Amino acid sequence: MPNRTVLVTGARAPVALHLARLFDGAGWRVILADSPARPIAAASKACAAYHRLPPPRFAGDAHADAVEALVRAEAVDLVIPTCEEIFHLGQIWRDRAMPARLFAPGMALLTQVHDKHTFIRLAQSLGLAVPETTLLQSKDDLQTVRGQSRELVFKPVWSRFASHVLLRPSPDELDAITPSPAVPWVAQRFVIGDEISAYAVALNGKLKALALYSSLYRAGKGAGICFELVEDAAARHFVERFVAGTKWTGQISFDLMREQDGRVLPLECNPRATSGLHFFRDPQRFADAVLDGGDEVRPDITTQQTVRLAMWIYGLPAALRSRQIGRFAQAMRDAGELLDWPGDPAPKRAQWRALAEVAGIALRQRISLQTASTRDIEWNGPLQG
Repeated sequence: MPNRTVLVTGARAPVALHLARLFDGAGWRVILADSPARPIAAASKACAAYHRLPPPRFAGDAHADAVEALVRAEAVDLVIPTCEEIFHLGQIWRDRAMPARLFAPGMALLTQVHDKHTFIRLAQSLGLAVPETTLLQSKDDLQTVRGQSRELVFKPVWSRFASHVLLRPSPDELDAITPSPAVPWVAQRFVIGDEISAYAVALNGKLKALALYSSLYRAGKGAGICFELVEDAAARHFVERFVAGTKWTGQISFDLMREQDGRVLPLECNPRATSGLHFFRDPQRFADAVLDGGDEVRPDITTQQTVRLAMWIYGLPAALRSRQIGRFAQAMRDAGELLDWPGDPAPKRAQWRALAEVAGIALRQRISLQTASTRDIEWNGPLQG
């Protein structure tokens, strides 16, 4: 069989680098694309070529034209999104006759699960337990839950990294938010329990890969930067039931909470890659399972995983604030560096250049590093683009 070509987008992300290494190891030709000049994955020996794209959030038409030209010029067979560019790609595949397969559901389902309210309603319709969740689209809607605010979490329907979340605010603190049809919010019961993150891949509703994990350290309130595998039968049941009920094809991730009685409730869904991918390191088994109908692949490493540079930037300040330096030091000793890969040292060095590029954006725009890292690919719903 001639070498198949896969295009992995979102090359700024460690998960894109990881996918590139897996598919390269399985014999695929790997092309990478994104809008930064020097993303970490572009430095990998797994990368046959890197193509810089116009930013989809700010130059949508130019981005779509560039993606179509790239797919045709490189004779791409498969496109695998990794970050929020998946929604921009979903629109392209919906509106154009593209010659390659997009490893994702259609745009309607992508939008439904990304919406923090319709995701909960969808899970409920599949017979799954969910936390009470109310859609807020006006000041009047907000008024109906004001009296229970201390028992609720408030968050925009379209958001990431736990940005703008209000945890059990006072009624007066709700005056800071203005829900509208264009910028809707949800009020969700504050669930007490243990956080579980899930990363999964499914084909036509059948689970092909699953990693359940917990984050020991996070970048602010958002993505985990040091995490470990966990086992939970109820969490696995939720993922299996959800992907079967939606006939899901592609990557999908969930934020779940395990209550004291063992019941697992979903908080939100990200229809893309997350850090659980890093627990899979066998290229052929992973590629066979997720693309060619092989048996479900299980995580093949069990040690904690981290990005040490991110730990110094985010983990150390958190440890200092909580006065848990010993715990931080233990995590730094125990965790494997997820950027490490045999015979491919360049991405670990390239993270400094990539960080400098993001830091420059943050300084110029006067925004946080985390916001700067994704501002050009954010997708904030059909009314905002």
